[in-house]
Amino acid sequence: MISDSALDCLFRQARSHNGWLPQRVSEAQLRQIYELVKWGPTSANCSPMRVLFVQTDEGRERLRPLLSPGNVEKTMTAPVTAIIGFDTEFHRELPRLFPHNPSIQDSFQGPGRETHAAVTAFRNASLQAGYFILAARAIGLDCGPMSGFDAEALDQAFWAGTTVKTNFLCNLGHGDPAKLFERHPRLSFDEACGFA
Repeated sequence: MISDSALDCLFRQARSHNGWLPQRVSEAQLRQIYELVKWGPTSANCSPMRVLFVQTDEGRERLRPLLSPGNVEKTMTAPVTAIIGFDTEFHRELPRLFPHNPSIQDSFQGPGRETHAAVTAFRNASLQAGYFILAARAIGLDCGPMSGFDAEALDQAFWAGTTVKTNFLCNLGHGDPAKLFERHPRLSFDEACGFA
């Protein structure tokens, strides 16, 4: 089992941040996040998550008009905004990623299989996105995951010409504790869980 301090870092004391300290996030850190994420399990090792790291002024300005008003300031001041997407054609990579069963690719292609492919892509990319947040926290960064954007326009602005769709955005950096909201309650085990 990992230490209590590690559990605090990943879960109990980790917060979703809305403000950022003026500290840089390096490319090496972003690569380190993915190098951890890629080991998390996905169905048939399909790995459909795709990420664009927005860190330039030009990239931020392309993103700005696509954000809900409440998300503009915290995104414009974040060192990095990860656009976390999912590849709807993830199955093209399955012969390489799941080589012991090359025919599995066929279960996602052809008439009537589009829904199965879309559900698999979204579910598994969302699973990977959870790993993404934990990996970022594990290497000492704070996260500000959020919805609140024009998904269709964002797809056109950042994923045009690809088969990737946006899931959500996640600001990354060193959070400013002065800008945190008071921590909200959580459901208890008995409220959220049961036994069968």
